[in-house]
Amino acid sequence: MIAGFSVGAVYNIINAGFVGALHSTPLLAALTFSLPVFALVMAVGGVFGVGGGTFVSRLLGSQEEPGADAEAAATRIKQVSSFTFWGAIAGGVVIGVLGVIFATPIAMAVGASGASLEPTALYIGAMFAFAPIYVSAFALEQLVRAEGAAVASMTGLIASTIANLLFDVVFILGLGWGVLGAGIALGLSNIVTVAYYVWWLSRRSESISLAPRFFRADREMLTTVFGVGASELLMSSFLIVTTLVMNWIAIAYGASLLAAMGVALRIAQLPEMICMGVFMGAIPLFAYAFGARNGARLRKAITGSAVAIAGIVLVFSTIVFLFRDQVFALFSADPSVIEDGTLILTAMLVSTLFNGFTGLIIAVFQATEQMRNATIMSVAQGILFIPVVLIGNAVFGITGVIWAMTVTELLVLVLGAALFAASRKALVATPEQAEAALAAAEEAVAA
Repeated sequence: MIAGFSVGAVYNIINAGFVGALHSTPLLAALTFSLPVFALVMAVGGVFGVGGGTFVSRLLGSQEEPGADAEAAATRIKQVSSFTFWGAIAGGVVIGVLGVIFATPIAMAVGASGASLEPTALYIGAMFAFAPIYVSAFALEQLVRAEGAAVASMTGLIASTIANLLFDVVFILGLGWGVLGAGIALGLSNIVTVAYYVWWLSRRSESISLAPRFFRADREMLTTVFGVGASELLMSSFLIVTTLVMNWIAIAYGASLLAAMGVALRIAQLPEMICMGVFMGAIPLFAYAFGARNGARLRKAITGSAVAIAGIVLVFSTIVFLFRDQVFALFSADPSVIEDGTLILTAMLVSTLFNGFTGLIIAVFQATEQMRNATIMSVAQGILFIPVVLIGNAVFGITGVIWAMTVTELLVLVLGAALFAASRKALVATPEQAEAALAAAEEAVAA
């Protein structure tokens, strides 16, 4: 999982490099404007993928409990996986159709104007056209990981990345289609991912089924999948809001700042995506251990993930920081973009440490059915950023805008640590004890 996310981060850097090779600041700005839209599409995939994937992992773990009805659990796993896949496709179709129709108004809503409006609308339209593919690819990858098939998950991600690079060469450099070519390349590469995961789950999976005959949408299914997935949707939704606010504020300082933000974000994604690979890859293990009521295994998995995240951030962020000037020069020859970008990159690398631990805590909450805590943290990330960036802009100007996300990530991490400490007893308890512990924790937090 770490390797898969790392390769994906490298692809994002190279993709921005392909667009940057066209020497157009408006095109780079278009990629930045489109980030909240892509987050929206992936949020739908997260609702079904994270919700369904953790449900499957808990069901697999529950089969280890003494006296468990293994046959009933096996049937339920097939029902959950079928609902996850077909529900994701349906959700992708709905937002895809609406997005293609309203691509230009959406581009204007995210802040694009002038020379950046047309390329932003083209890129957004391409993303929405492939929305069912993106959403189902994310959901399928979560199902593959839920079964513990880390190698298969990584293979699908790497295959998609390699295909992406090849398509980029064809559509961006060969045909000269700019950001539209980048959007088409991304969509086609995800078709490769979907095809591979469908093949693997159909031929190699021992537990999961995508067959429509197993599709169920009963109350427990909807409550469990959407209950966990809701935190993922909220987190992505507030990410969209924060990105929009950031875009609206940053555009007042010029298109070069916005372009610099987009490039810096892609560079900082390397250590961030590796950390995400750690805690996203560990979610099935957390859920499995929780479902089996194996407290020792759960604690060991959480501790190991935390140590890995700390080490990754220190090593990779240091490397990226040391070579930030050289790397940034590969994306743009505009001196103002390079100057703004190096400062933005510094702030983003610092926030990577806070973000890594925050993501780990949210992952634990999602895997252990602590939906309330996961939702609180997801909402906090969005709500806290707005006053922080507004105050930062008013008091410190552009410097306050650049460091606003770092400050927000620190505040959310402090909140997450408090919630984790208050509810830790629920991680290693029986179902009855867990419910009581969570109730006590919620009362303590409310107080």
